[in-house]
Amino acid sequence: MRIAVLGNSGSWYCNDIARVAHEAGHQCSRLDFQRIAAECGNLESVYQHVDDSAQSAAVRLEDFDAVIVRTMPPGSLEQVVFRMDALARLESRGTVVINSPKSIECAVDKYLTTARLLERGLPIPPTSVCQDAETALQSFERLGGDVVVKPIFGAEGRGICRVSDPDLAFRTFRTLERTGAVIYLQQFIRHPGYDVRVLILDGRIIGGMKRFGADDFRTNVARSARTEIHETDDAERRLSLEAVAAVDARFAGVDLLYDDSGQCFVIEVNAVPGWQAFTRTTGLDVAKLLIRSLDGS
Repeated sequence: MRIAVLGNSGSWYCNDIARVAHEAGHQCSRLDFQRIAAECGNLESVYQHVDDSAQSAAVRLEDFDAVIVRTMPPGSLEQVVFRMDALARLESRGTVVINSPKSIECAVDKYLTTARLLERGLPIPPTSVCQDAETALQSFERLGGDVVVKPIFGAEGRGICRVSDPDLAFRTFRTLERTGAVIYLQQFIRHPGYDVRVLILDGRIIGGMKRFGADDFRTNVARSARTEIHETDDAERRLSLEAVAAVDARFAGVDLLYDDSGQCFVIEVNAVPGWQAFTRTTGLDVAKLLIRSLDGS
């Protein structure tokens, strides 16, 4: 099997996937999202590759049996839409794409994900999404005057801040408005200092871990959170599987957060989930499970 991994140069995840793929006798190549091009005369999606000798060569993505998406680099709206369209065209011609472009489009959009979770009756923090500072300030007050401001696109806790002062809130919202950002606010959930990450593949729970924030309300491992293995219970498994189904992802991470009263909320569904800390914590070889899943596609 030929596997393409859309990821960053030097990525631990690309290297981990390549390790397992090569052990299983598969070919594995890392490709760059920014180098994807398309030719519509014969409906080929083409990847422009510069090899080690600096000679340019075209690599057809259709020649790969599977494409694993390991990053979504920043880009303009046009660039991001084109990348998803190219993957969708590839998928329609029989190449397995993990995750599908439709599920990635949903999961990277916090508003759309939140709406999908709500449609399924899943518990989410009270949330408001708007485009101007005045409306955001009104929402800030309705949400109790203590909110978490998140970029509508983003991961690993980047760009997230907690705001509980009205003056600071207005200045924050005004700044976001002037940059053309969508203002996404969630009521701050007072919690015991940890959240639960559940990893899911092919509709089955791989495992779970707790992430404890390092002097911060954010519990992302990228922000130095401490982790420990967590045995998921029936309720957590049900919420996680329902959340992944809401975005129609094959491979995903779900973040669950308990408040001080024990109420569990679904915070996020990540369709490009990391597993470095998960593997270190649980001892599970996630890359091996992912490649085995492809073998059975």
